[in-house]
Amino acid sequence: MNPQDPPASSVVLYVCADRPRTEPRAATQRAQTEGHAFARERGLTITEVVTDTYGEPDPARRGGWRRVRQLVQTGGVTAVLVRWPSAIAPESADELRHREIAWLNDHGVHLRYTWAPLMSLSGEMR
Repeated sequence: MNPQDPPASSVVLYVCADRPRTEPRAATQRAQTEGHAFARERGLTITEVVTDTYGEPDPARRGGWRRVRQLVQTGGVTAVLVRWPSAIAPESADELRHREIAWLNDHGVHLRYTWAPLMSLSGEMR
């Protein structure tokens, strides 16, 4: 296990990938497969997979992200796994992404990117 990895308590995989009319939900499946592999390789246990449909820029207006916040607030969540930053908020709304990452950090929760090119950037997007 990497020393930067959080302990294997409650790790949530958040997936916001497919657009409303996309079939057969290939992007969501790819993100879930990648997230589970990431967790397995690091000895992390995903206790819940939360999904949203891509399109709403403000994560606070998405039911899935509100569920992530609820899980964090009830305690025990040590990390949130996402494939890439735009799963939280698109580049055009990066201030919303920074707001949510800061909120996670304020609650002692690590944000980890599961897509290989971004793994080293996990949690630093300020």
